[in-house]
Amino acid sequence: MDDIQNISAGATDPFAGMDEVGGDKAKSASNFVHIRNQMRNGRKSITLIEGLSTEFDFKKLLKAWKKRFNCNGTIVEDEEHGQIINLQGDQRHNIADFLLEEGIVEKENLKVHGA
Repeated sequence: MDDIQNISAGATDPFAGMDEVGGDKAKSASNFVHIRNQMRNGRKSITLIEGLSTEFDFKKLLKAWKKRFNCNGTIVEDEEHGQIINLQGDQRHNIADFLLEEGIVEKENLKVHGA
């Protein structure tokens, strides 16, 4: 009986890092693009876009969004989340529609917070 307990005590679960869909938890969590709205003061707000793939040119995306949505924006480097794009105003639905129309992000990988 002691031999069986010793064998099973050292065994690890080979599927411990997998989620229900079959992907790696760390990879599936980082695949999401998060769009948030942060209130500044009064009626003013900032839209934050994080989690975009680094294969895209953030400067070109920002330039296109600024022209299309008539707002200003900037790219902020964050240690934990990587590059985050900030846009003036509540642009959550505009950004979500743009990302889906252009095929940059699939609907299941897009999270619009506070919508």
